Amino acid sequence: MATRQNSSSGRPKSPRIQVVLSEDLLRRLSALAEADSRTVSNMARVLIQQGLDRHQAGSPAAQEAPAETVRQKLERQQQDPGRLRGRPRRIRLKG
Repeated sequence: MATRQNSSSGRPKSPRIQVVLSEDLLRRLSALAEADSRTVSNMARVLIQQGLDRHQAGSPAAQEAPAETVRQKLERQQQDPGRLRGRPRRIRLKG
């Protein structure tokens, strides 16, 4: 059962669970979290959520949730805006 703690202000924190991972699984999870600019804990939560969604959909090969896909694409755009294509068509000088 998940445990729930209280913060210093007395408000309840999110439920916590403890998971034991092999060294290889932890290394893979850490690499994935770093590549996605997430904490290991947050990456584990996302992967668990996606796995449960797929399991409930009844298809192990089901696509990830559309909202998650959109959010991940936006995060990647913020991290790597890419290069400008071509030269600017018009330069406006202020003055």
